[in-house]
Amino acid sequence: AAADEAAEDADSTPPRVIEPNVARRKIKTPKIDNENWEIGGGAGFLSIEDFGTSQTYALQANFHVTEDFFFRADVGQSTAGRTSFETLGGDIELLTGNQRKFTYYSLSVGYNFLPGEVYLGRKLAMNSGFYLLGGIGSVKFAGENRLTINLGAGYRVLPTDWLAIHIGVQDRVFDSDLLGETKVTNNIEMLLSATVFF
Repeated sequence: AAADEAAEDADSTPPRVIEPNVARRKIKTPKIDNENWEIGGGAGFLSIEDFGTSQTYALQANFHVTEDFFFRADVGQSTAGRTSFETLGGDIELLTGNQRKFTYYSLSVGYNFLPGEVYLGRKLAMNSGFYLLGGIGSVKFAGENRLTINLGAGYRVLPTDWLAIHIGVQDRVFDSDLLGETKVTNNIEMLLSATVFF
């Protein structure tokens, strides 16, 4: 009888719960500054149609309306080279030194798409994304102000929560009659720039 009671007590003992011994992985969430303003500048090259490619410098200011859309204001300057007609003609100068300055202003709407990350090695990841741009502006060139339409795209990488590096291409389109006939000119700019959030 005692043996039966001991067996019953053993059967009624609840099983032990085994706690898992799992090391928790530390997750580092990306820190992105939530400020709406972004300002900076950069340098690159501008291909002025019929006048060759020259260095260009620009300032940019972005205002982020939402995560997807932003406004950009920019101003830049370059210096036009010589046309093939001037080069072959010897001493012929179509423009004076001051008239060769190519200064632009534009206001654009940008759209962010394809957000992601760039990985440098196994431990370093930086937020990134592509964007499209389109807007209107003005170009002062050859002593005249011309209305422009600008279209472009860019790629942005954020090494820190307050700094962004941009690689962008824009085409500044306007009508020109410098060479005797009116035509639509495409002036393509490639720019590497850095901006800060504040």
